[in-house]
Amino acid sequence: MTPRPREIPTERRPRNGKSFLRELGLGVITGAADDDPSAIGTYASAGARFGLGFLWIAPVLLPMMYVVVYLSAKIGQVGGEGLFAAIRERFPRWVLYPTLVFAFTGNVIEAAADLGGIGAALNLLVPIPIPWIVAGTAVVVFALQYFGSYGVLRDTFRWLALALLAYIGAAVLARPDPLEVLRATFVPRVEFTQEFLSLVVACIGTSLSAYIYTWQSNQEVEEEIAQGRVKLWQRRGATREELRRTRRDVLIGMIFSNVILYFIILSTGATLHPAGQTEVATAAHAAAALKPLAGEAAGLLFALGVVGVGVMAVPVMTAGAAYDLVQAFGRKGSLQGKPRESKLFYATIAVVTAVAVGLNFLGFNPMKALVWSGIVQGFSVPPLLLLMMLMTNDRRLMGERTNGRFTNALGWTTTVVTFAATAALVATWIL
Repeated sequence: MTPRPREIPTERRPRNGKSFLRELGLGVITGAADDDPSAIGTYASAGARFGLGFLWIAPVLLPMMYVVVYLSAKIGQVGGEGLFAAIRERFPRWVLYPTLVFAFTGNVIEAAADLGGIGAALNLLVPIPIPWIVAGTAVVVFALQYFGSYGVLRDTFRWLALALLAYIGAAVLARPDPLEVLRATFVPRVEFTQEFLSLVVACIGTSLSAYIYTWQSNQEVEEEIAQGRVKLWQRRGATREELRRTRRDVLIGMIFSNVILYFIILSTGATLHPAGQTEVATAAHAAAALKPLAGEAAGLLFALGVVGVGVMAVPVMTAGAAYDLVQAFGRKGSLQGKPRESKLFYATIAVVTAVAVGLNFLGFNPMKALVWSGIVQGFSVPPLLLLMMLMTNDRRLMGERTNGRFTNALGWTTTVVTFAATAALVATWIL
């Protein structure tokens, strides 16, 4: 049963033994996972199709990215449990189960797409059939999750996040016009067409993907468990200092993610669009197309970025699906626990990984559906964000740590904007 407000601690001993770099790494991991190969493909498509005129989407998305990740972190840190455990306790089953199905399915498709993206990118460098690269990558990723501890995963993810810096290099090698870049960044150019709005919604969907909410809330719980707070009552509540650090870490992580998406659009918008290559099917396709236009190094950097972040994002998605399932059904599961102690959790990771690999072997190419996948995710953002706003303003869960005016203003604005973007897209389908 959910404790009454007075039973939720709000001041306690803060997490111990955490350096600035360790705290910083948590936000960067989430930010990097947000720029998975599927997202890279979507951003590359936007840059190729509309050129530098799509750069303004990056600064517009930044505050939205910050608030949704902060809200999910707050649920895990103050409530002491993951996102779907909180939804299960506070909403009826008719809300819980459709949300679970949507999020779980999205994780499977995204994992399949990301494995395919890794395979296609490595295939540019190594002449091995893509399905076999996909299978080999999946085995390595699952072994890391099954045999490694949460601490090993966290430290590995920090280093893999650095692969995204390759996109800054790729954009610099493209040699864009600085004045045109500056103008396109701060002067929005909007087209009320189905194609343009589809990419806007896709960018919203990929940058605010549901698996990020799940991961961030559960990452906060895993950190609490690592500090010895294994019981729910021990994890409930947060000090003002802890929440202040969380806001800082989330902001840094989202700035990192946003800068990368900006340079992905910049690299393709400055090269592929002017050359008339406006159709980009995959992130690997973008990497291959960049080579003759921006040089071999730019194409190589783009491909390496796909591989590095993909190896990091796939376990985030498969573990996210496992978190969602076990929490929705009231079962326990954690990357801190041994496989024999969390059988359903690790079995779900294994099944999701196998299905993701199978989709690639069956000839279904999820990468071709990247933009549509982003659109679907974009439609799921407003209702899920609505649930998070309600929970983070619920004193039964938050105690005295309910949202302040700024967070509420930003959160509700983001909810309205995402609803409006999807409504505008629907209008273009009807009219």
